[in-house]
Amino acid sequence: MNEVFFLVEEAAEGGYTGKALGESIFTEAETIEDLKIQIIDAVKCHFDTEKLPKIIRLHLVKEEILSL
Repeated sequence: MNEVFFLVEEAAEGGYTGKALGESIFTEAETIEDLKIQIIDAVKCHFDTEKLPKIIRLHLVKEEILSL
C-alpha cells in the first residue's frame, strides 16, 4: 500500500475527526493542525514499518445546511 485516505469532518461537538477509508483508524483533535499530527501518529501505530504507506491523503468535508 502506497497511500491511505482519510475522511476529515468537523465534529458536532467541536474540533475535527479523521477516519481512514478501508482501515480501522479513527482519531480526533481540536484543530486541523493537531488532527494532522494525530493522523500521522495513528498511521504509524496501525501499520508495521515495512507496510507503512508513503502518502496520507486527507479529504476534507464541510457540511453546510441552508434553509429557505
